[in-house]
Amino acid sequence: MGYQQEYQQSLQDKEGFWKTQSNELAWYKKPTQILTDADHGTHRWFADGELNTCFLALDHQVESGRGEQVALYYDSPATNSKKAITYNQLLEDVQHFAGVLKAQGIEKGDRVVIYMPMVPEAAVAMLACARLGAVHSVVFGGFAPNELAIRINDAEPKLVITASCGIEFDKVIEYKPLVDQAFDLATHKPSGCIVLQRPMAKAELQAGRDIDWFEAHEGVEPADCVPVLSTDPLYILYTSGTTGMPKGIVRDNGSHAVALLYALRNVYGMKAGDVWWGASDIGWVVGHSFIVYGPLMGGCSAVFYEGKPVRSPDAGAFWRVISEYGVNSMFAAPTAFRAIRKEDSEGALSKGYNLSSLRWLFVAGEKLDSSTYSWLSELLEVPIIDHWWQTETGWPMTASLMGVEPVETRLGSTCVPVPGFDIQVVDGDGNELKDGEHGNIVARLPMPPGVAQTIWNNPERFQQSYLTAFPGYYHTGDGGFKDQDGYVYITGRTDDVINVSGHRLSTGEMEEVIAKNVNVAECAVIAVADQLKGHIPVGLVVLKEGANIEEAALEKDLVNLVRSEVGAVACFRNAIVVQRLPKTRSGKILRGILRKIADKEEYNMPSTIDDVSILSEITETISNAGVGR
Repeated sequence: MGYQQEYQQSLQDKEGFWKTQSNELAWYKKPTQILTDADHGTHRWFADGELNTCFLALDHQVESGRGEQVALYYDSPATNSKKAITYNQLLEDVQHFAGVLKAQGIEKGDRVVIYMPMVPEAAVAMLACARLGAVHSVVFGGFAPNELAIRINDAEPKLVITASCGIEFDKVIEYKPLVDQAFDLATHKPSGCIVLQRPMAKAELQAGRDIDWFEAHEGVEPADCVPVLSTDPLYILYTSGTTGMPKGIVRDNGSHAVALLYALRNVYGMKAGDVWWGASDIGWVVGHSFIVYGPLMGGCSAVFYEGKPVRSPDAGAFWRVISEYGVNSMFAAPTAFRAIRKEDSEGALSKGYNLSSLRWLFVAGEKLDSSTYSWLSELLEVPIIDHWWQTETGWPMTASLMGVEPVETRLGSTCVPVPGFDIQVVDGDGNELKDGEHGNIVARLPMPPGVAQTIWNNPERFQQSYLTAFPGYYHTGDGGFKDQDGYVYITGRTDDVINVSGHRLSTGEMEEVIAKNVNVAECAVIAVADQLKGHIPVGLVVLKEGANIEEAALEKDLVNLVRSEVGAVACFRNAIVVQRLPKTRSGKILRGILRKIADKEEYNMPSTIDDVSILSEITETISNAGVGR
């Protein structure tokens, strides 16, 4: 079956299509109710089915003969350690840690907060929760105590699981003091805290509350899988909200498993026994979907990487991992490759590694500029596939289906809609727009399996955030257009469209143009308030290593480039060189914060920022440039 046939079938016979996909799972009880309506305009998939996600990821793989196959390749340049963990070993570890949780009183439906670095024990903790039917909420290790406390108050966990420390390059970040502060700040008090002691930092344990990870295993019996309903929650994952209160995105068990197995095989083209690398962190949705659950349910060997794309120890770190483990396909954010290119602009470090195992490379999370795309294409000589999804969806909405029928990639496009997602472009009143017309990107309801259908403790907020603006559609919050062949082009968040003298312009489009300059490693275009024009665009530019150009000359070149390709209407006159850009730990540039800095407005310190000190650097640079109010 080709792409078009598969896609049309998924829209014309939703229940039949997804029933067929659900048959790929090892259910305890196969569902007879495929799609049902739920409250607040949402839907439920496979409501009466029973299964266990941990069983699908581990027990079923061992029963299928993959016990001695590697499940996780743990690679940690941060600690200079490596480990190949088989499915048999991982199952044994998870069985015993599930027994630990059970001994601590954790039962089906209880919540557990996991605040850990990228160590195998973090995956063990996630899978052990799933084994018992408990609901885990992974919080990115290193988040500020107040942000952790907010999540504890909302999820109300019985237990917190943490480690003594995490590592950022050569810096040891002690987690336990942060967790202790969060416990003090939180109004909800978890009954206990399990602490994995790492040799780089020894944590002080509080008597009566804290439990050593290894000591907790003593005398504990391994635990069996607990059957759960398809609609029972698997995890809560918090994502930023416009109110400052994070949204607890809830993922259920059944539709999540169906969607991930479909995506792994059909979007990413992975088969059992293949080596897959999701170059992300378990604190993000990519880590949940395509480091832990998806690859294991698909019988793959997954790379579990504790390191960075650069300084681990150099900009050849990614190429080493691909070569060493024979990675067949991987996922990473474009910002990772921009960082690599900034330090190794010719890609010379890749020449020392055998990259022949790599079939194709997926990128998402940030706009893939043409310069980075061309650099990767020439360097790797494999398809570079830009695709698009969100924390809320849990798996891709647009992509090239490498396991069905790969479509040609088109520069600037995140490819075509994935089966199950009826992607449309509408104006502010919800009217569908013609090909090529810019508008709001939406998806017609019902959404396919795997997509969140509620926010923890606040279903009304889910409805207000995603289903109210355009009735009958899921509102993605992204803007863009479709071409005549159905290819989707994401131009940025709808709030990144700026108004210059009444003209609505995309900052993403200007960034694309600026990135063409050979001296530019990465950039961000922000809207700065202007008394006459409403807003004017300002470019913040990071130069490549070794770039030799005066800032005045660079600014002149960039202004002319934008004027030539976007037009004089953009009023682009300022390009400021900065040493680095503020980003979330997942690599997204904090454009909203940059706008507030430029406009000299107050802002709340974002919990997701990777380095707080950068904000003062940016503030000083922008102020010295005389931009803003």
